[in-house]
Amino acid sequence: MSRLILKSGASFAQTFQNCGFLSVFPTNFGAQKLKLREQRRFMSAGIVQSPLGPSKKIPNENLVEYIYKNNDKWIEEPAMTCGVSGRSYTYGMLRMLINRCAQALLGHCGMKPREVVGLLLPNIPEYAVVCHGAIEAGLVVTFVNPLYTPDEIKRQFENAGVKMIVTVPQLLEVALTIAPQLQEYRTTICIGGEDDPSKNVNGLQSMLMAGHEAELPGINPREIAILPYSSGTTGLPKGVMLSHYNLVANLVQGEHPALEDLETKDGKRHTMLTVLPFFHIYGFNGILNLCLKNGAHIITIPRFTPEDYLKTLVEYKPSFIFVVPSLLLFLASHPAVTKEHLSSIEAVQSGAAPLTEGLLQKFRQKVGRDDILIRQGYGMTESSPVTFCMPKLTPPSKIATIGLPYPGTEAKVISLSNGEPQGTHKSGELLVRGPQIMMGYLNNEQATAETVDEEGWLHTGDVAYYDEDFYFYIVDRCKELIKVKGNQVSFF
Repeated sequence: MSRLILKSGASFAQTFQNCGFLSVFPTNFGAQKLKLREQRRFMSAGIVQSPLGPSKKIPNENLVEYIYKNNDKWIEEPAMTCGVSGRSYTYGMLRMLINRCAQALLGHCGMKPREVVGLLLPNIPEYAVVCHGAIEAGLVVTFVNPLYTPDEIKRQFENAGVKMIVTVPQLLEVALTIAPQLQEYRTTICIGGEDDPSKNVNGLQSMLMAGHEAELPGINPREIAILPYSSGTTGLPKGVMLSHYNLVANLVQGEHPALEDLETKDGKRHTMLTVLPFFHIYGFNGILNLCLKNGAHIITIPRFTPEDYLKTLVEYKPSFIFVVPSLLLFLASHPAVTKEHLSSIEAVQSGAAPLTEGLLQKFRQKVGRDDILIRQGYGMTESSPVTFCMPKLTPPSKIATIGLPYPGTEAKVISLSNGEPQGTHKSGELLVRGPQIMMGYLNNEQATAETVDEEGWLHTGDVAYYDEDFYFYIVDRCKELIKVKGNQVSFF
């Protein structure tokens, strides 16, 4: 089984890599004495501390408060735009609608803090309105893949205790089929739809325009904010409880000069194009929240088609794109894609599986220049998600790695036979620890105990090793899995 097939929602090689620059931490530290001193500095008792150092102080703020606290800097600038329809919201408009949505969910829909909202949505600008609105209202959000079957969606929503579904007209019938089977169900909200009292459906637009008022609750950042589902290190989907603190911590960890890429080369805000789903933790916290926190302009496409993607590249000229290897292969290989389509791109961030040198060479040849920053790293749903990353200045010799431990993250590799910590270039199971690690699995203490030990170490289920520069390499799975239509199937 290839190590390149990693677990969606659990281990996935989130790719952040630059192959064309010198390293912040060069492979040659100099004299051997210096190398040994550096190793002692970043490592103790088999535990590797991030060479990037600790993270900034994590604020005692809820997720929405943290994301939008600098909103006034770009209040009149576009925040989110649908690349297909052109529908767009400025930062000021988005923040207003989020607040209105939060009040309407409590005052009109009858939801109560800590109850669960299920999102059955494609990538559209309104995702931020309803998701962040629910979180600001003190509700818990669970996301589901809209391509799942009705039975799969029902199983997740039942397990999560969903009391309200938010969807779009194209998926409304699915939602209405599932809703009567959920306990204490409140109502269904349809984005782009009309009110239909006979079916207990509220159109989002009319609900927001009505000006419902409600007192928003105080939110403890240590309370659960979202409930994505993951198979973890086993094949059964489980609700991953991530707190406001977990999510904010992972965003703060990325605020490091070796990692941040907040502006274009000419000092403007990035325009970022993504088709990676917001229902995945990486799409949610690693793209949506991160971009909005930094004032970027996000261009969404509800469903990938080559025509829509190329049209969006031409019309919006993104400076930053989020991809998976298959999408990068399309850009590198498809005859309809020219270097003119890619002329505005300054940075590429890839996820889901590692990039190969061959694919990178193809992409560079198509682009016709070598100044694009291509980045990759590693994370899990259970870690909010990022635990490893490649700094912007990473040497070509580290192309096969998942990078360095994220700021404020500890890592170690333990023997598969006796659990003892391993040294450099010795393979074993990868464990990580940090403020981004989940609260636990919903109503599943056994699975939680099997995944996060008493010392707070998250057992990833991946076999890895690290080199003398503390770059980590994934080499295998402790338990082999394959992906079939986005789901995991174990070999027996």
